[in-house]
Amino acid sequence: MDKILRVNMSTGKTTTEPVPAPYAALGGRGLTSQVLLDEVPPDCEPLGPFNKLILAPGLLSGTSAPSSGRMSAGAKSPLTGGIKESNAGGIASQKIANLGYKAIIIEGKPAAGEQYLLKLTPGGVELLPAGDLAGKGGYETVALLKQRYGEKVGVVFVGPAGEMLMAGAGIGNNDPEGHAGRYAGRGGLGAVMGSKGLKAIVIDAPRTFDVPVKDKERFKTAAKKFADILHAHPVTGQALPAYGTNVLMNIINEAGTLPTRNFRRGRFDQANDVGGEKLAEACTARGGKATHACHPGCVMRCSNIFILPDGRSLGSLEYETAWGFGPNLEIADLDVIGELNYVCNDAGLDTIEAGCTLGVLMEAGVIPFGDGKAAVEALKEVGKGTPLGRIIGAGATFAGKVYGVTRIPSVKGQGIPAYDPRSCRGNGVTYATTPMGADHTAGYAVTANILKVGGDVCPITDEGQIELSRNLQIATAAVDATGLCLFVAFAVLDNPEGLPMIIEMLNAMYGLSLTADDVMALGRHILHTEKEFNTGAGFAKADDRLPEFFYNEELEPHQTRFALRDELDQVINF
Repeated sequence: MDKILRVNMSTGKTTTEPVPAPYAALGGRGLTSQVLLDEVPPDCEPLGPFNKLILAPGLLSGTSAPSSGRMSAGAKSPLTGGIKESNAGGIASQKIANLGYKAIIIEGKPAAGEQYLLKLTPGGVELLPAGDLAGKGGYETVALLKQRYGEKVGVVFVGPAGEMLMAGAGIGNNDPEGHAGRYAGRGGLGAVMGSKGLKAIVIDAPRTFDVPVKDKERFKTAAKKFADILHAHPVTGQALPAYGTNVLMNIINEAGTLPTRNFRRGRFDQANDVGGEKLAEACTARGGKATHACHPGCVMRCSNIFILPDGRSLGSLEYETAWGFGPNLEIADLDVIGELNYVCNDAGLDTIEAGCTLGVLMEAGVIPFGDGKAAVEALKEVGKGTPLGRIIGAGATFAGKVYGVTRIPSVKGQGIPAYDPRSCRGNGVTYATTPMGADHTAGYAVTANILKVGGDVCPITDEGQIELSRNLQIATAAVDATGLCLFVAFAVLDNPEGLPMIIEMLNAMYGLSLTADDVMALGRHILHTEKEFNTGAGFAKADDRLPEFFYNEELEPHQTRFALRDELDQVINF
């Protein structure tokens, strides 16, 4: 990965340039955030010509490192107004890396209404008209482009929600089987891609694991040891491969942390009906897959392929999606949840934000709680661009303002995911303080709060939560720079050889002599970069707080409230 591709949508010109020296040690989130700070005015209009969209493979992407095929998308978020990195699986990251690109920077803005396709091959780059793809959903877009350019191409795309510049729109990628359901969903980055007039990127790379490695034997040995560590851990080697991410449904419900009825309770009586065990049964019974790799080389295989009753293949149904369209709305039907997921994937909408938004609409009485049919019909309005569809597509905070709802589960304008902060307080600290807006993946304190991985921090008391979240945010930022899946953290936190093997792979690949301190310093650097951008965008301490109802209302069954306020200022002031 020795070059950066720059695409100017205002002029239609593409240029390839060498990687600047300061970017050599950066990848993934580390690179997207640094480019944003260096090149994008923090106070710019997110959908205007001065924002930029950066796609960056991780430092280990395109190699045989286990579970290293994640891709970071970065831009100023139209949802939060701050810096945003959104992370996705699929096959694009490894293909981009194997074409030698460390990053793709999309800048400028074409004339209104113009749509383009960016095609990358070993022979070069083409920016092509794509008016024939305008308005098409994610599934059709991927199918057409695979038919046109080959079954093995990677496709990065936006659906109608991105084209219509909806703040809840995500950026989709296809998985190894071609499903259009691997999303960099959070933060509205699909709207940024849509604002650039870029409907899709097609990546045609003949190789998957052939990025140059300086010491191949040393790398191979470290990668094998790291794979063994992942296989040996009960979460990454047993639970996730057997039941996928939705294995969490019953675990989080039992912990009294499953947000139910727009975050009014921590338990859902019918959680088992929409949990991982039931989902695995349904996947197998209908000819799908209960276990599946979202990108080549993943050894955890925590994804699935869910077939809807009429035979349509959804792709994967993940835990946060099953929660957002299930317990959060008091819907206990996997097929209804799957249909809502399908509509989101096709429209190109973040499922977490959509779930939170539908919860707000139910809070407002627009849709009854538990009414799956009404929820599906409302969500279909997004692809049509109707007034209701645009309200839903704009996210939970906007919908709450439209309907006069004050019970809005969001931070910095982004919907809160599937763990109630009153009974998983480490996650609450992360939601409040991460520069990314409410985002569980920025510092997944469920590890020590609920799963007792990497330690044991009581989830319903304040003690230790600041330190837990801070340390996880630092470590996660570093992991996001490598292209490794966040879930490797389960094994790394419990096995003292885990982090050294990641460092060994990096050192073998790049001819470096990094230490654990260097990796943690990278994580701190990334967080400081993101905080600096947000400060320039106008964010202040008051933005690092949870909605007031978490402080004022007790959560059943624990009868607990979130209590950390001024202490939150300590988290990334290090």
